Amino acid sequence: MTDSQEINTSNGERSQINRVALKVPPFWTDEPELWFAQLEGQFTLGSITQDSTKYAYVLSHIETKQAKEIKDLITKPPEENKYESIKKALIQRLSTSQEQQIRQLLEHEEMGDRRPSQFLRHLQALASSAISEQLLRTLWMGRLPSQLQAILATRNADKLEDVAEQADRIHEVTCRATTVASMQSTTNTSVEDQIAELNKKLERLENRLSRPRNRNNQRNRSRSRSRKGQKEEKEADICYFHRRFKEKARKCTQPCNFKKALEN
Repeated sequence: MTDSQEINTSNGERSQINRVALKVPPFWTDEPELWFAQLEGQFTLGSITQDSTKYAYVLSHIETKQAKEIKDLITKPPEENKYESIKKALIQRLSTSQEQQIRQLLEHEEMGDRRPSQFLRHLQALASSAISEQLLRTLWMGRLPSQLQAILATRNADKLEDVAEQADRIHEVTCRATTVASMQSTTNTSVEDQIAELNKKLERLENRLSRPRNRNNQRNRSRSRSRKGQKEEKEADICYFHRRFKEKARKCTQPCNFKKALEN
């Protein structure tokens, strides 16, 4: 159809042609407000002003999933402002539904070995602009270590970025203190283990030295066994420290019958 032919056509027919020529984009569930902005641009180009026509365009371009969200407005539409009612409902209800999905996603995120500010940026990247800053702040704070939550709880009125910077500083100090305490505990345990190992080595050395070195010693021991057998049996039950230092020994390793030997 040429331009002149379109001009000579009646207003009703020209309106019908323009409506057919509209290029309505597919509905965006994650960006309903943006979709309506594009749709209204098409309405302007097509000179679509009738409320019922706009309403019908929306219904014809949403899918079953979105239609279920506004079932009440579809089955019982208002007598006036049908388009504005369905537009408002879709934006509000789909945005709320999406926010709930984003929240469920973010609630499973853990801070791990990231700094608080890094974790915040990670959540912001996941959420994009789908949730409010207040909800993002709540989710972020809830995933921080408990000591950080207690300190930052009084800064609700401050900018989120400023709170994140303070959280970094507090987290750094806390981690440093935890590392020092862990090192001290490890050092104490290491010293105790070294002392215990040294005592075992002394015991093994003493036992080795007390064994016969040659056959002559074995024969001599055999001849004198009857005389000092009882004494050796008693000494065998006494630890290295009491054998060497007697009553002056400051240490004792079990089993040791030194006290019983004294009593006898």
